[in-house]
Amino acid sequence: MASSDFISNADALRDLERRPTSPGADEREREQENSLRPSSFSEFVGQSRIIENLRVAISAARARQEALDHILFSGPPGLGKTTLSRILAQEMGTGLHSTSGPALDRARDLVGILTQLKPGDILFIDEVHRIPVAVEEFLYTAMEDFTIDFTLDQGPNARILPLTVAPFTLVGATTREGLLSAPLRGRYGILERLAPYSQDDLQCVLTRSANILGLQLAPQAAALIAGRSRGTPRIANRYLRRARDLAQVRGSKAIAAELAEEALERMGVDALGLEDMDRRILLCLGRRPGIAVGLKTIAAAVGESEDTVEEVFEPHLLRRGLIERTARGRCITPAGCRAVQIPMAESGANSDLF
Repeated sequence: MASSDFISNADALRDLERRPTSPGADEREREQENSLRPSSFSEFVGQSRIIENLRVAISAARARQEALDHILFSGPPGLGKTTLSRILAQEMGTGLHSTSGPALDRARDLVGILTQLKPGDILFIDEVHRIPVAVEEFLYTAMEDFTIDFTLDQGPNARILPLTVAPFTLVGATTREGLLSAPLRGRYGILERLAPYSQDDLQCVLTRSANILGLQLAPQAAALIAGRSRGTPRIANRYLRRARDLAQVRGSKAIAAELAEEALERMGVDALGLEDMDRRILLCLGRRPGIAVGLKTIAAAVGESEDTVEEVFEPHLLRRGLIERTARGRCITPAGCRAVQIPMAESGANSDLF
């Protein structure tokens, strides 16, 4: 084997160690993820109710020759909010302008984007709940009346410059709908919440992605990966790419169930779809069974930020019934004890004291 082949194979094996649910991704990961995104509703798998509602809204808007109503997509990360915004622009035949809440630091950032919009264009704002309050206020009149009152200068020389913007559609995406202000949320005409995918839908996603990547994916391997992907297409596709790396290193042109199992083991993903951080959270709760533990305590114990624990790892543990959320904190369940092999007798040893 040539030295260059050895280096590339070693890099591929190291890629398997990356945490699959990490909130961030490098540039190569993003490019590969974009290549697997559906480009039309016919290619989009799952979320059938939402897709049908959007088809109706698009058909009605086209018939009236108007812009779509403003749309809010909410739900956990990786379910297709960004992809749907791209498909909306494609189906409407209009331009797509993308930004994010934290990127809109000042009012002039938003005004600059709004004044460049053409009639019917779609403005996609990711993490819309993180728009600063001072900037958000400019959106109110822009969404309702398609005008902006921009203030020039300060003090006695201040002047208000009214600006008219073309009728547009604001598509907001948020992972935390509860943090949206009531005035902003009330201005959306269409509100849709994306739900985690079923295993059957994830298998369809994996089959489609494998065809795009030129892979031979065995049905058993697709079922195995889908069952451990937390109901999230983004994670399923990431697992698939890591299995592809392992297959390439092994000189195999197909991904069988055994190879998929090995790839998942290398990433530390068990039969319940739990990763190392999930197990650390469960072990933290298992040290004091029957006692609620606060989010700050959990985050400090596992060495992760509170937001990451709450938004990335906790939803899967809740859906699996491994932990419970109470007013006083988080508690491990009997199923959670079994997942990290804590004896049931020990898990109930101290519960009678409280």
